[in-house]
Amino acid sequence: MAPRRLTWRVGEVVETRPDTPRTKSLFLEVPDWEGHRAGQHVDVRLTAEDGYQAQRSYSIASAPESSRVELLVERLEDGEVSPYLTDEIRPGDGLELRGPVGGWFAWEASEGGPLLLVAGGSGIAPLMAMIRHHRAAESPTPVRLLLSSRSYEEIIFREELEDLAAETLQITHTLTRSTPPGWKGYDRRIDEQMLTEFAFSPEEHPLAFVCGPTPLVETVGTALVELGHDPTRVKTERFGPTGG
Repeated sequence: MAPRRLTWRVGEVVETRPDTPRTKSLFLEVPDWEGHRAGQHVDVRLTAEDGYQAQRSYSIASAPESSRVELLVERLEDGEVSPYLTDEIRPGDGLELRGPVGGWFAWEASEGGPLLLVAGGSGIAPLMAMIRHHRAAESPTPVRLLLSSRSYEEIIFREELEDLAAETLQITHTLTRSTPPGWKGYDRRIDEQMLTEFAFSPEEHPLAFVCGPTPLVETVGTALVELGHDPTRVKTERFGPTGG
């Protein structure tokens, strides 16, 4: 079967919602949206009045079961796209996008697990789609999430994650810049010792998804393999410090 040809189309922004001081979720209704797999992304394109175009990729944070497409945008001060998406765009505005894109870094409930999710900052977006899909599908697959954030205030989707942790999700946070009084979680960058303490054992044969800044992804991916995890079941997706 020939691959589906991706074309640009315009989705309507129906809601915007701040998540942290530096991130915002955009909710879109996309005509003829064919659905997506948890973990996929879309390309977003902005066109200036003089014709100049800038394009960026954003992971889909909503579950496949959702009728709306949710994109998480982190504002980068020197970015070409993210300042507009976080500061200027309003409900009723159109947003040009193409997708969904990607299939390797994706999970469906039928694939089982156990499921190990490791994220840094806005790398939580595609993993959130997996977590939401897990809940919507009422999957019995055990799920553990290790999330690295700069501070407590910058934990993306914090309240929703707390609610899910009370139900089906085992979650551990680590804060790398500052911690609130009485903090009982980790307070350093993710390392091999942290993974040894929190991750499933290699004997449990987990399926791991790791997403975040390149240094975090490389550290975690390497550590999991060195700890004895099957390299073919460790999937990574990374983003650099520039762009936006």
